Amino acid sequence: MNERAVLRVKGRVLVGPDDVRDELWVVDGRVSYDRPAVARDVRTVEGWALPGLVDAHCHVGLGAHGPVDAGTAEKQALTDRDAGTLLIRDAGSPSDTRWVDDRDDLPKIIRAGRHIARTRRYIRGYAHEIEPDDLVAYVGREARRGDGWVKLVGDWIDREVGDLAACWPRGAVEAAIAEAHRLGARVTAHCFAESSLRDLVEAGIDCVEHATGLTDELIPLFASRGVAIVPTLVNIATFPKLAEGGEARFPVWSAHMRNLYDRRYDTVRNAYDAGIPVFVGTDAGGSLPHGLVADEVAELVKAGIPPLRALAATTWDARSWLGRPGLEEGAPADLVVYAEDPRDDVRALAAPLRVVLNGTITA
Repeated sequence: MNERAVLRVKGRVLVGPDDVRDELWVVDGRVSYDRPAVARDVRTVEGWALPGLVDAHCHVGLGAHGPVDAGTAEKQALTDRDAGTLLIRDAGSPSDTRWVDDRDDLPKIIRAGRHIARTRRYIRGYAHEIEPDDLVAYVGREARRGDGWVKLVGDWIDREVGDLAACWPRGAVEAAIAEAHRLGARVTAHCFAESSLRDLVEAGIDCVEHATGLTDELIPLFASRGVAIVPTLVNIATFPKLAEGGEARFPVWSAHMRNLYDRRYDTVRNAYDAGIPVFVGTDAGGSLPHGLVADEVAELVKAGIPPLRALAATTWDARSWLGRPGLEEGAPADLVVYAEDPRDDVRALAAPLRVVLNGTITA
């Protein structure tokens, strides 16, 4: 029998919130709970191990003004990796990042294609900007281009109104979401305000990003339909600055943004309490730096989500939602090891001791 180099993770392996084991072996880049009969160069890492963290709203290949070059995209992905994020749902990018799939040292990415927005109703350089008659065709295009997700821009400032407003008529989103589902893709949407939410949910949307406009009236609708939210609270923290910058031209919009910010924690806690699935996403890319996943988990706890559930929102539950394995037998060995137990204090996530990706210690 040939000897194989292996990695042993010893301590507390958090396979699930209620499944804790004493050790894990990495053999040929895969998870095993059986000690290899013959092995060489056994390297041991001790600590508390979690499945690689998930950032369910991230943008690799996106900068403040649109697409970035491959070198910049690589740095973004490496920053996320070194923070322990080993699975990314890329919630819209104008860059082609398929080359990342050929790199064993970069996080795995689930892409939602490029944002689809209404003409002149989103950040310049980010999205396909189209009119409602073209929405079905573009959703079909991005469903084929992505990895099982499509990203709509559900609302944005309407300069004629001077406030946030829905981007799409009800009939257009119904037809577009039906087309995505026909092609086997799920649909998510950027939504800050209240106005677009009912139409999107009743049209069959699968997820809403930010969801700051959730109200007591809308929360039961989300819960009954099983629509997930990704609050991106580290991004919502920028609302006061945005409001200040737009005060002179759009005072109604500015006041609205401040109100959404002021009630952000209540919104997230009420959604969680109602049974709405909540997942971790940072909105990294564009104007926000990468590597903020630990900050977002801490924000969910600050909002009132129990620490273990906030931890699940970036590990076990998030991976299950996205259809990717955690630390099951035979799964790719993507894991993060910490010196302290993150179940006791989620702030431990900010200091990974070791990052293991595809069975190799990378950081």
